[in-house]
Amino acid sequence: MKTVGVFDSGVGGLSVLRALLAELPGVRFVYVADSAHAPYGERTVAEISDRSERITAWLRHTHHIDALVVACNTATAMAIDSLRATHPDLPIVGVEPALKPAAASSRTRHIGVLATRGTLNSERFARLRTQLENSAVSPVHFICQPCDGLADAIERDDQQTQQALCERYVTALREQAPGDMDTVVLGCTHYPFAANVLARLLGSDVALVDTGAAVARRTRDVLNMATKPDALATPPQLFSTGEPSALASAAKRWLGLQTQAGKLTV
Repeated sequence: MKTVGVFDSGVGGLSVLRALLAELPGVRFVYVADSAHAPYGERTVAEISDRSERITAWLRHTHHIDALVVACNTATAMAIDSLRATHPDLPIVGVEPALKPAAASSRTRHIGVLATRGTLNSERFARLRTQLENSAVSPVHFICQPCDGLADAIERDDQQTQQALCERYVTALREQAPGDMDTVVLGCTHYPFAANVLARLLGSDVALVDTGAAVARRTRDVLNMATKPDALATPPQLFSTGEPSALASAAKRWLGLQTQAGKLTV
C-alpha cells in the first residue's frame, strides 16, 4: 500500500485530503496540521520553509512516505522549491490558486481571487498571474483580494468572525471588480469550508473554484496508480502540532471521519 504525507498550516488542508480520499481510496494518508504555527499566511518565508522541512523530515523518517502533498497555498508558494531541492527523490505535489481552471471556465474573463497575503505576494503566484493575463490566445483579468484573518477564523471554527470577514472581503472584491465577474478562485485550502457563506454573498451567477480535485488527480499520476473506485478505503492518520481534539473535530465535521488525532512535536 502506498503512503502519502499531507500537511497544511492547520485544518484547511482537510479540503484537499477530502479530494484525495475520494480519488485514491486504496492509499494510506498521514495528515499533519501545523496548527501551533498557523496561520502561515502571516509568517516569513524563512519560518514557513523551516516548518515545511521539519514536517517533511518527520513524515519521511516516521512513516516512510511515497509522496508528499503540500496542502497549503502559502507553503507551496514559499517553500515547495526548497523542499524539492532537499528531497529530490520524493515526489512532491503542491497546491496553488486555481487560476488555470478558472481561466478555462470563465466566460467573461474577469476572475476574482481570494487568498492570503503570503500567497498573493509570492513570486510563484505573480508568474502564473502574469502568464495568464498576458496570454496571446485568451487573456484574463484577475482581481485579487487578500483575506487577512479568514483562515484563522475557519481554523478556530469561529462562525461569527467567518461571516463578518467573508462579508468584508466579498464587498471589497466587488468594489474592485467589473460587474461581469463570473468566477472566484478560493486561493487558500481553508476557504472551501466557508464556501457556503461565500456563495450566498457572491450570488448564483458567480462560480467558485478550488484546487482539491486537481491536486488529487496529480497525486494519482505521480504515484502512477489507476483509479480504483471499488478499493477499500483506509482511514487517514491525523496529527496536530496544536490541539489534536480540534483537528479530530474538524475532520468529523467536514469529512465525516470518526478518528482520533495524535499530538506532534517537531
